[in-house]
Amino acid sequence: MTPPHHRVLRALDRFHAARPWDHNARFHPWILRQLPTRVGSALDVGCGSGDLARLLAGRAGRVHGIDADPAITARARELTPTTAPVTYTVADAPAGLPDRSHDVITCVATLHHLPLTEALEAFRDRLAPGGTLVVVGLHRARTPVDHLLGLASVPLNIVMALLRNRGRRAPRPVSLSAPTRPADLTFAEIAREARTVLPGARLRRRLFWRYTLVWRRR
Repeated sequence: MTPPHHRVLRALDRFHAARPWDHNARFHPWILRQLPTRVGSALDVGCGSGDLARLLAGRAGRVHGIDADPAITARARELTPTTAPVTYTVADAPAGLPDRSHDVITCVATLHHLPLTEALEAFRDRLAPGGTLVVVGLHRARTPVDHLLGLASVPLNIVMALLRNRGRRAPRPVSLSAPTRPADLTFAEIAREARTVLPGARLRRRLFWRYTLVWRRR
């Protein structure tokens, strides 16, 4: 017999498929609040269809998005005005990251696809002095706190889906992104490694099955 919580998760998946909304985009305003009003350059790792990269263009003189999916990257170019200071590259992170420094590096729902230590080291090495790294990531639930936040996210997820799709006959489109897979590492494992590579990094568990990381390079 299927455990009750598995049935609940399957029902939630069906509900969300009928009323989709972008969980990652919910964090975009929060990401912008972590950044200075104006910076020289920004790098968005795992840029998808470029929603965050286009927002960063309002803060940065130039923005570069990188994603491993050619189709999604092509869509990002289509959606980005030619006058915007945004460019995109198809490449795998961290090996394919541009070899220059940036004032801001962002990485949303991508880090769990990458080798953690290598990726964090690459972000650190490409962040200019005084620059800011902001990560919104996924982790494997393990502790009671993790599971409580997950349970609290279920009704909030339903409310957000209803609000975002209110009055729409067709489902509201969500940003294109690469297929995701479950995170392997727990929050504690991620935090331990992050604080080793990025001394002083601030990490916090969040609702909607996410965590955040902010690090400023001195």
